[in-house]
Amino acid sequence: MLDCIGKYRVIREIGKGATATVYLCKADDIEELVAVKLVDFGDKNRDQGKWSRRMRKLFLTEAAIAAKLNHPNIIRIFDAQVEENRAYLVMEYIEGQPLDHYCEFNRMLPLPRAVSIVFKCCLALDYAFRQGVVHRDVKPANILIGANDLVKLTDFGLALNVAKENDKDSTFIMGVGSPAYMSPEQVKGYPLNQKTDLYSLGVVLFHLLTGRLPFRAKHPAQLIYKIMNADPPSPSQLNPEVPEGMDRVIRKALEKDLYSRYKNGAEFAKDLSSVRFKLLDENYVPPDTTRFSILRKMAFFTEFDDVEVWEVLRFSSWRQLQENATLMREGDTDNRFGLIISGHVQVSVGGRLLADLTQGEVIGEMGYLDPRHLRRSATVVAASPVTFLEVSPSALALASEECLEHFRAQLISTVVQRLVRANAALAAQGEQVMLPTESGFSVVGSGLDLELLPDPAPRR
Repeated sequence: MLDCIGKYRVIREIGKGATATVYLCKADDIEELVAVKLVDFGDKNRDQGKWSRRMRKLFLTEAAIAAKLNHPNIIRIFDAQVEENRAYLVMEYIEGQPLDHYCEFNRMLPLPRAVSIVFKCCLALDYAFRQGVVHRDVKPANILIGANDLVKLTDFGLALNVAKENDKDSTFIMGVGSPAYMSPEQVKGYPLNQKTDLYSLGVVLFHLLTGRLPFRAKHPAQLIYKIMNADPPSPSQLNPEVPEGMDRVIRKALEKDLYSRYKNGAEFAKDLSSVRFKLLDENYVPPDTTRFSILRKMAFFTEFDDVEVWEVLRFSSWRQLQENATLMREGDTDNRFGLIISGHVQVSVGGRLLADLTQGEVIGEMGYLDPRHLRRSATVVAASPVTFLEVSPSALALASEECLEHFRAQLISTVVQRLVRANAALAAQGEQVMLPTESGFSVVGSGLDLELLPDPAPRR
């Protein structure tokens, strides 16, 4: 643990990233506590010259650009020092959390608060651009939230001074940024202006309102393809509390065509304010994580990401049924299906028991997988008090692509497993058959194997 960084006494470490560590510090000549970002350029004996030069460049960029920005929603810079093997930046200390802390479903902010935070970021980016600065790495981790929703935009290490010509600007580095929040033009390596920051802020707003990113993929190449070619889902489809007016705002922020996107932060902020005044949070209730925890432990949802489990809870119905209640009736026209959360049910056909199913089993999936046969082929009755997660195909159709893919895979797997078990049960009651072997046929049965051998003497 360091004792001092220059004249600044280290109190404790408060953050650590891939290239820098941030410490809470105090200096005798400064009344308030400060945050000191320390960048280590690496061991000179190692082959890190290129990396060190790049780190120095990014550090000096942040120091020079941030020092010229004076806005209530941009972090203040007090001091910057570059030494032989390290450099440090002294900035105001904000007691709070990075915005990514509130991007999880169980920590999502009330809609008016989320919109208010992004509104302040719009104003900060608008001011920065009027000073000739494009941030280029807008993401939740670079937005600090303090008491009373104090908002501070941080980390201008990748910023671009658009007042300079790109080919002469030593701070211009193509392809920088965080992939999930990068604009199509940034992904392509095109020259950037303020609209790339507004796109990234649109992604941040989408994330805050829905708990997920507009574009997700298992591989970077798939993500880049979606950013450049796919349309994002509407936030109101993923979160019913989001008004349709917000869909239009986010759609404009995420336009792939630069001419159709917001031209500046002030325009973006104006549209946000027109939607925000319609939002009320007096009745806001934090999401209950109990049901999420139950689903998260079930085998059916093993391959689902956390965000997809939360999505399932939003578009499904959580039903409680008493013993002898009928969940599904043979002959009814219905394609809803669901998952038994607790209790057990009896499945019958024509009044004859077909199966006893319990926790974690799916029922009614055939009507969803094969829409041509909507009539129920079996009756399902609760044999005990049952908790049942019911899914309507029309609601599921609005789910994210990833969630739909996992549902289909799990339902098909369920049908295949049941078919295998049914085949085994039928085979146990079937007749013995003769199976071919390399040298002839054998009769397979219990305790007896007969093999027909070829005639050793050829017939004339």
